[in-house]
Amino acid sequence: MTARVTQVAEIAERIRDANASRTTLRITGRGGWLDAGRPVLGAETLSMAELTGVLDYTPGDLTLTARAGTSLGEIERVTAGERQWLALDPPGGSEGSIGATAATASAGPLAHAFGAPRDQLLGLEVVTGTGVRIATGGRVVKNVAGFDLTRLFTGSWGTLGVITEVTVRLRGVPEVDETVAVRVDDGAAAVDRLAITLRAMAIAPIALELLNAALARELSMAASTTLLARLAGNADMVRAQRAVLAALGDVAAAPPGVWGALGRYGSASGTVLRLSRAPSHVAALWSLAHSLGGAPRVHASLGRGIVRVLMPEPGTSISALHAARGATVIAERLPATTWAAWPHGARSALSVAVKQRYDPANVLNPGILGSDE
Repeated sequence: MTARVTQVAEIAERIRDANASRTTLRITGRGGWLDAGRPVLGAETLSMAELTGVLDYTPGDLTLTARAGTSLGEIERVTAGERQWLALDPPGGSEGSIGATAATASAGPLAHAFGAPRDQLLGLEVVTGTGVRIATGGRVVKNVAGFDLTRLFTGSWGTLGVITEVTVRLRGVPEVDETVAVRVDDGAAAVDRLAITLRAMAIAPIALELLNAALARELSMAASTTLLARLAGNADMVRAQRAVLAALGDVAAAPPGVWGALGRYGSASGTVLRLSRAPSHVAALWSLAHSLGGAPRVHASLGRGIVRVLMPEPGTSISALHAARGATVIAERLPATTWAAWPHGARSALSVAVKQRYDPANVLNPGILGSDE
């Protein structure tokens, strides 16, 4: 059964009822990527899809507050008239909700310059696993120092509380915003040289992604390893950065909408993995990604040390990935049969204590982080 709520009071009531009846709840946003994370052991679904709308927008303060089910596209439309924008581009595209983006801490290529969602959220309203409504942070860019509940709930995947409102910081739309594509050599050694070269270059792209040949072809570019650089600022700044990038090879305009296409790619089906290490080891991750089989489509955030692998079919080596030396491996999406064999470490005493504090009956999204306790 799915309950689609429109008021925060309804959420609190349903959570209290779930505690009383020991009914587990699956918390969802707009339902665009329901097989992300481990399978949820929820008997009923509580959907935020209709909890929508911008509650407060103060252009002079560069802040906006929206209900959790509000899509990123709607926030983009509201802020466009003031030439402002929210620099969040999680996988799945602009139809995803701001609440789900906060709950999963999902980040895309713009995190290269602007950081993860935790760096862009100013405050939240949350209904905890006991049905208590709390507010964290505030609606100003600077806030009082202390125990940061906003960061605690961001990325908790709805296991501590249901996010009902999100307050974000905005930025001014740059005078020029363009993306260029540069064909580069493939292979671990070439990627290592490229990463070192880019760190020494006088450029400040707001997004910088390396695409393997298979993914470049899927995104309507030549089937060769391609560097995408999103350059923003005034005209002189962008022109200067484009000239610097010319040292790598021919610089061409990327296809229109390429970042949106990259964000949506892999959001419908297949296996999606995220590998991470220190940025200096990104070449090793690139090689690891291509060793998995399954015709992987791969893209790397060179400045953040993150390589994302998208496979139409699961590769033969996926189950052994957890043993990859030095790499952190996150499974964003796996077939249900593979999830059953995917290992996960024991929860720390601190994590257990926090869960006990905010959802002692374990009614919210049990199992999604790998434990049904």
